[in-house]
Amino acid sequence: MKDNHLPLQVKDLSKDYGSFRAVNQVSFDLMPGEIFGLLGPNGAGKTTIISTITTLEKPTSGSIHIFGLDISKKSKIAKTKLGIVPQELINHGYFSVEELLHFHSGYYGLFKNTSRIEYLLEKLSLIAHRKKKVRELSGGLKRRFLIAKALVHNPKLLILDEPTAGVDITLRTELWDFVLELKEQGTTILLTTHYLEEAENLCDRIAFIDHGKIVKIGHTKELIDQLTKREVSFSFRSPITKLIHPQLTEQSTHSARFTLSQTQNIGELLHDINIDLKQLKDISIKEGNLENAFTRIIGGANGI
Repeated sequence: MKDNHLPLQVKDLSKDYGSFRAVNQVSFDLMPGEIFGLLGPNGAGKTTIISTITTLEKPTSGSIHIFGLDISKKSKIAKTKLGIVPQELINHGYFSVEELLHFHSGYYGLFKNTSRIEYLLEKLSLIAHRKKKVRELSGGLKRRFLIAKALVHNPKLLILDEPTAGVDITLRTELWDFVLELKEQGTTILLTTHYLEEAENLCDRIAFIDHGKIVKIGHTKELIDQLTKREVSFSFRSPITKLIHPQLTEQSTHSARFTLSQTQNIGELLHDINIDLKQLKDISIKEGNLENAFTRIIGGANGI
C-alpha cells in the first residue's frame, strides 16, 4: 500500500535539560524526495532535534511523525522507515564490514539481503574492504560503512548528520554523487553540514536554526535571493569623474563597485550613473551565496 504521509513532520518540538531549553517550539516538514538542510551554529539545537527524531532523546513537548507514524507511540515501526548516519564514528569491535551489514539487516527482519548489501558495497567502494574489521578502516571508509549500514534496509527517509566531517575532497564528492542518486530514487534526506557550499548545491530547502529556534526557512535559491546582494564591478578604459549613487561602495579613477539586490537590473544601473558603454572595459559580477545568507540571518561570530 502506498504511503501518502509526509516523510517527516516535526511540530512544536521543545526539549529542556533542566532549566535550559535546547530546542524551542520547532516545526518543519520534509517533502517526499527532497534534500532538506538543517543549518546553524554550534549549539543551535541541530543534534538535539536529530536525537529526538531517532528517539535517543524524549521531547519535552511537541510531536514527531515519520510517514504518519507518531514516534512516541510507534517508534519500532517508524524506525524501519528511517536510516541515520551519525556524526560520531563508531567502533564496531571485531566484526567485518560484511558481517555487520548482515547483522544489521537481521535487525530489520531481512535475513536474505545479499543483493542489497552487494549493491551498497559497490556503490560506496567497499568491495575491497568487505572482509576487514570495521575498527581497521580509515576514517573515510568508516564514513562509507556508516552510510551503507544506514541504507541496508532501504529506508525512504535518511538523516545525514555531518556525514563528510573530516573526509577528503574526493570522498566528499563521491558521497554527494551517491546522495543525489538516492534522491533520484525517491529517498528523502535531512542533512546537517558545516560545509555551506555543499548545502547550497544539494539542498532543495533549508532551515536556519539558532538558539533552539527556526529563524528562517525556505527554498535555497529564494533564501539566497532574499538575504544576499550582488557585487557588481565596472572597469573603465579611461578615467571617470566622481560618481554619485546610493549603492556605490568603492570608486577609483578606472573602476567602480556597487552592491545591488538580486532583482536589480545592471542596465538600469548603467543608465542611472550615465556611463557611455564605449568607456566600459569589463564588468564582473559576484553573486550572493548561502554563506552570505547564513551570516546575514545568524551572524558570522557564532561559527557553524
